[in-house]
Amino acid sequence: MAQVLDRPPVRPVVEKPSAGRRTAGRLTLPTLLALTAIVTIVPFAAMVLVAFAPPSGRTFPDALNPANFTLENFSKVLSSSDIPRWTVNSLLYSLVSVACVLLFASMAGYAFAKKKFPGREIMFWAFLATLMVPFQATLIPSYILVAKLDWVDSYWGLIVPTLANSQAVFLMRQFIMQLPDELFEAAEIDGAPEWRIFTMIVLPLVRPVLATLGIFVFLWHWNDFLWPLVIGQSGQMQTLTVGLATLQTQAVPINQVMAGATITVVPSLLVFGLLQRYLTDSIAMSGLKA
Repeated sequence: MAQVLDRPPVRPVVEKPSAGRRTAGRLTLPTLLALTAIVTIVPFAAMVLVAFAPPSGRTFPDALNPANFTLENFSKVLSSSDIPRWTVNSLLYSLVSVACVLLFASMAGYAFAKKKFPGREIMFWAFLATLMVPFQATLIPSYILVAKLDWVDSYWGLIVPTLANSQAVFLMRQFIMQLPDELFEAAEIDGAPEWRIFTMIVLPLVRPVLATLGIFVFLWHWNDFLWPLVIGQSGQMQTLTVGLATLQTQAVPINQVMAGATITVVPSLLVFGLLQRYLTDSIAMSGLKA
């Protein structure tokens, strides 16, 4: 009996994965990421190649010959009288929306995160519930309201209905909730007014998330198509996305259409490149997983 009790416990034998399985597991994820990157880049690369190709090189493999690359398509697109106007409309629509959305979202996020008032939670979750309502469901009511205000085919009708961004408010609230309450209590003890607390404490601390939101909001509005199509009923109020879509109905060569589309991508790349550092800082500070 003593001999049985003295025996060491039997440990289950765990089969170690072979070297071939470990190698296959390591290669699977990079391979999938590489394939995804290729699938994503191919349409963009095709657009750029066709944009630089001469009028005769509309298809592949003619568009792949670097010796035939030309800037003629870009010069014709930029010389059009409509392109500068569409660019100005897109820039106003995007930049003004970014500034207003960041201001309103940061103010609302600060109020929902650090201020106590009756109905705060109900108001926040009711506002957040609008995320579940698709934009197509509110398109007609929004257009009727804009028409009643006589804002159709105007910058007011283009910009104002897009400023209530529940996603931005939610992200700002979650970020501001992580700020220590002692900062705000100390400011209140010193007699600082609310506007000074907001501008001197909240805004400097939420700079990374403001930059992140600025990237997303700019891309949303710069690439927006449906709402500018509904509101901008004249050629003078069309944005680049809508204007380029109308070029296809005017028998414009596909090379010039692709050149215009390539031009529209440049501001998005510039904004992302300039604010990429703040995007990574925001992910690191908030603890989000990329």
